Amino acid sequence: MATNPIRVGSGSEKMKLKSLLLRYYPPGIMLEYEKSGELKTKSIDLLDLHPSTDVNALVEEIQRAEPLITASRSDQVKLLIRRLQEKLGQHSNHKFSLFKVLRAHILPLTNVALNKSGSCFITGSYDRTCKVWNTASGEELLTLDGHRNVVYAIAFNNPYGDKIATGSFDKTCKLWNAETGACYHTFRGHTAEIVCLSFNPQSTLVATGSMDTTSKLWDIQNGEEVFTLTGHSAEIISLSFNTLGDRIITGSFDHTAVVWDTETGRKVYTVIGHCAEISTAMFNWDCSMVLTGSMDKTCMLWDATNGKCIATFTGHDDEILDCCFDYTGKLIATASADGPPPDDQL
Repeated sequence: MATNPIRVGSGSEKMKLKSLLLRYYPPGIMLEYEKSGELKTKSIDLLDLHPSTDVNALVEEIQRAEPLITASRSDQVKLLIRRLQEKLGQHSNHKFSLFKVLRAHILPLTNVALNKSGSCFITGSYDRTCKVWNTASGEELLTLDGHRNVVYAIAFNNPYGDKIATGSFDKTCKLWNAETGACYHTFRGHTAEIVCLSFNPQSTLVATGSMDTTSKLWDIQNGEEVFTLTGHSAEIISLSFNTLGDRIITGSFDHTAVVWDTETGRKVYTVIGHCAEISTAMFNWDCSMVLTGSMDKTCMLWDATNGKCIATFTGHDDEILDCCFDYTGKLIATASADGPPPDDQL
């Protein structure tokens, strides 16, 4: 941690560095600083860091770009980066085995989600409840009861993990205290089933996507609707905030995905290119690209600044049900209904 604060700027714009925090995944350094009496954070992403990276040159580059990192902090930053390099250089052969089987609900499960540390997880079910579990012991910690239909979409407000959102076929979303199970708010306004939801990274908003073709943004603090995002002509089945929280993308059965401005609720652009329903839509870590998967058996990569297609990935023989970036945004994984490859291709 930093000890002697660094001040930059002048007058009311003085900034004082409070601490430096190491972030292993994705690799980076978090800066906690004070500006005009308010504590703020910013990150220095090191997605291209490699065990062979020249640390001295990298720190010089960081200092040129970030005024909070002065010469007196260079040794501390170098130490943090070398710790990241050491972590990246650790090669281990992971072996996986079945850890535990939980008979979680009396009816089928719809979804599972972990908190950031993995210490607990939640399950949604056709039995109209969401349950909170201790990962290590398998102990049931809470039952979140109150929905009148299937609990289909669930999420922790990671990285904080102190709140849970549940979306239901009863057309409502509920916000819960993850420790006590108390319900803070019930968000009402959709006219059809809620099938996807997400917190923004700052944990100030919850977004819900519905079969009514709209997505809504809700204020966590007061429980009020902030915006209704309208423009899709069919069901919204996927949504995701970018890591800055200033954009959200929605994927729809109308074959398109739309990027929206979360500050105004206005459409930024629509990505058009798929010829069947969208199954997944998401941003990469540095918010420069968008990824979409589709029932048309393809996955498409888009420039997040203008919505233009960068690449189309083909090869699956059936619908793509899910896809994702790795943390650097250099690799993409796709999951399809076409099943495993033939034995001679394994």
